[in-house]
Amino acid sequence: MAGPILEMRSITKTFPGVKALSDVNLSVAPAEVHAICGENGAGKSTLMKVLSGVYPHGSYQGEIQFQGEPCEFKDIRASERRGIVIIHQELALVPYLSIAENIFLGNEHAGRGFINWNRTLTHAQQLLKRVGLDESPHTRVADIGVGKQQLVEIAKALAKEVKLLILDEPTAALNDEDSRKLLDLILELKAQGIACIMISHKLNEIARVADSVTVIRDGQTIETIPVEGITEDRIIRGMVGRDLEHRYPERTPEIGEVALAIEDWTVRHPLDHQRKVVDGASVNVRHGEIVGIAGLMGAGRTELAMSVFGRSYGRYAGGRVLMDGKEIRTRTVPEAIAHGLAYVTEDRKQLGLNLMDDISRNISLSALGKVAKRGWVNRHEETKVAESFRKTMNIKAPSVFAETGKLSGGNQQKVVLSKWIFTEPEVLILDEPTRGIDIGAKAEIYTVIAELAAQGRAVLVISSELPELLGLCDRIYTMAEGRITGEVDRSEATQESLMRLMTQTADQRHEQV
Repeated sequence: MAGPILEMRSITKTFPGVKALSDVNLSVAPAEVHAICGENGAGKSTLMKVLSGVYPHGSYQGEIQFQGEPCEFKDIRASERRGIVIIHQELALVPYLSIAENIFLGNEHAGRGFINWNRTLTHAQQLLKRVGLDESPHTRVADIGVGKQQLVEIAKALAKEVKLLILDEPTAALNDEDSRKLLDLILELKAQGIACIMISHKLNEIARVADSVTVIRDGQTIETIPVEGITEDRIIRGMVGRDLEHRYPERTPEIGEVALAIEDWTVRHPLDHQRKVVDGASVNVRHGEIVGIAGLMGAGRTELAMSVFGRSYGRYAGGRVLMDGKEIRTRTVPEAIAHGLAYVTEDRKQLGLNLMDDISRNISLSALGKVAKRGWVNRHEETKVAESFRKTMNIKAPSVFAETGKLSGGNQQKVVLSKWIFTEPEVLILDEPTRGIDIGAKAEIYTVIAELAAQGRAVLVISSELPELLGLCDRIYTMAEGRITGEVDRSEATQESLMRLMTQTADQRHEQV
């Protein structure tokens, strides 16, 4: 049997005041799919940045051997020349360039300073066929979906004659169909002899494609085990250092009167004004209640939430919003906040946080009036508030002055939640509150949601994970094609019954009527 294609031995990486990695070991066999699991902040991405040269040789301790030879990568181009290519969770494509231009950016087919476009387009077409993407190489990246963009990134890696492909949370932003296609492609690449390291929180995907899994916790290697026969509980125990028997907090809800009622809400697409993205939707949530909204991608869930919250999306075409039985105006975000509404966006990096600012300023951002007098922010009071949230929300950071963009995904999500909880809302709308975060951080956020409901707040949760809605919510609405297609009590809901309602077409609804 041939030796490993990759060996990382005793890798230690230290940042000022923080040891991110401590004597981490990793071994990957040829043509193996090797999964890496761990909580947010465990050191997974840091380890891959060491491997790919993002953190150059000399900035860490330990040694790397690739194909039996020692490697001292000074930058990412050096690792790519050896056939190690990393695809980050945040895709590195230029939206206004074509697919072909993106695939060969920095790796152009050129001679004497001129690009050979015939060769570029022919080669791009071959690579697109290899990854199963039926698009013209002339198509702009901005005009294709995230799932197809992920395939363009893999085509870009194949253009560099990749031998070891590193995928950091490859399906985090994909729907079920795109995720399935991507996982199938990973297995095809494996059959072609390409090794793959996959960082993922989705244990069902690991079970499907990986051969072995390495668990990292607090910057240390816990264990490496074959996937065959492994249980989800075993991986979780390794990741968090304890069993998570009750992932969803036990609740005895005390449900009061209706806090928020959305009636006959209709919104048109911001560009195509003939198209209804939300069509006559009616939803309500009571004090002390957690209500879920389930639906497939494009069902209109986020559009409903954003349009209610200050008409942040689309063109309002009708309907009304009532708070505690009284109609309110939510034409702007400040109006919505003033009436006790809060909305945690599904896209925390683009819409939820200022990643270049520190934790304290992000937390106070939506309620500056509470830490300011006469137009001046009281920095001492702002720090005090942020420190309180850092402790109660268990935000893992050296201080509240840490740059938010350098936090792990789970800790960023806790900052977003803190920001909106600080506004003291009566109704909190959470859009994909646990997307892209690990099992342990999910459990903490579920506990926060349950505590908010116990305080009498009304909570509306939008999630693509049906087990999450079933474990957390008291009632669940389903959406399809911009319409509410069902309302199911938690005690009667199953994944199958919800999926039937989520896939109900307009024709089927008319037949039932």
